Amino acid sequence: MLAAAGALSLPRRGPRDTSSAAARHDPDLPSRPARRRGPLSGEQAGSNRSSQQQVGSRIVVAPLDGIRVVEVANWMAAPGAAVMMADLGADVIKVEALRGDAMRLATRQPAVAPGAPPLDASFQMDNRGKRGVAVALNRPEGAELVRKLAAGADVFINNLLGDRQRKYGLDSASLLEANPRLVHASLTGYGLGGPDAARPGYDITAFFGRGAIIESMSEPGNLAPRMRPAQGDHTAALALFSSILAALRLVEATGAGQVIDVSLLATAAWTMSTDLAPTLVDGQNPPALGRRGRPHALHGSFRCADSRWILLFMPELHYWDRFCAAVGRPEWIADDRFATHPARASNMAELTALMDEVFATRTLEQWGEMFDEQSFIWAPASTVAELAADKQAAAIGLFPVVEHPAAGPFATVASPIRIAGAESCPRGPGPEVGQHTAEVLAEVGLPEQEVAALAAAGVVGAG
Repeated sequence: MLAAAGALSLPRRGPRDTSSAAARHDPDLPSRPARRRGPLSGEQAGSNRSSQQQVGSRIVVAPLDGIRVVEVANWMAAPGAAVMMADLGADVIKVEALRGDAMRLATRQPAVAPGAPPLDASFQMDNRGKRGVAVALNRPEGAELVRKLAAGADVFINNLLGDRQRKYGLDSASLLEANPRLVHASLTGYGLGGPDAARPGYDITAFFGRGAIIESMSEPGNLAPRMRPAQGDHTAALALFSSILAALRLVEATGAGQVIDVSLLATAAWTMSTDLAPTLVDGQNPPALGRRGRPHALHGSFRCADSRWILLFMPELHYWDRFCAAVGRPEWIADDRFATHPARASNMAELTALMDEVFATRTLEQWGEMFDEQSFIWAPASTVAELAADKQAAAIGLFPVVEHPAAGPFATVASPIRIAGAESCPRGPGPEVGQHTAEVLAEVGLPEQEVAALAAAGVVGAG
């Protein structure tokens, strides 16, 4: 692949050599030694792992050990990117309002045994392994404390709209002036530029709605079923996470800080790109076909005898004859209405009605056993409880266990990152509001008495 003239060529390097880092950076920019995480206290310290350990015959490492992240964000999207960094060993400092992240207790709380401590499982999932600081950002002293934390960080993650960033002095220009090697990462509904930069957005509005996903998933004449919590948020979190890793690589190569602008709208457009790319050329919407107008006979959903749904996706034409024989309808192979792919597409409504009759004769389990014998590509429309009990999901490590000091051990959801030589796992529970305020502020030079005075003045919360 040819690089454009004058483009930066990034050399491949082995493990980071911090002793010679300054020699690789722009000499006009200040060099900063690699940061190691400060001491962890209490139960979280016991859960934190070393950056390298033996697993069987392999040595695995926490790839982001030594990276410090300051997160000023709530709900799920930006915190979702930060928790993936924490799983990989980064020291993530979560800055919350004195009342806590709005995400706390906002989603379904799992049922627990009578008398057992409650467990905010969804908040824990997006905030495990972080240290918690509570700050009144609307107080000048509070905003200054956050700027002080950012001055000593490698990454600053936020979901503040641009005007609020500037109001508190947390915009990229302000923070990079104090910390020229900072990665400043923003995740908003619509991006930091353009006419809607100041418009608030959640995944339901900016991702599913404005991003054309909900309308495109709908059957003609009906809006699609309601969206589930944080599907757009966690998709955008992956985009923010990968952007941060690329930006850290650039900082290492150039010595210059980087500014990241990820939005729910941009993530939705990428998610919709298979439909969106042709529309950018011809301006036309993709056809809204529904089950009875789909282009492939073996691409769709079908209700079984037990009212469960089975999903098929076998667009390759060679599956058709085998499918007809397996379901006991060999006559469809030679039927002029269904013998060829164009014929099936032209008669899809009639074929769908016949296929519905066939699928209604057996249960989901019966169809699944038969289709596995035929090596067909299918899946059940699983419930959330079935996913939680899925043996394959457990076998690939999707449900690690976290030890909570009050609620005890509980299973949570792993990030999708899998690297053979890297350790990606929860490093402890999520923090209580302000649990580590005194500890973290001590690391940036505030004595205990000053932290206590700030707490008494309502500037910080010390749990």
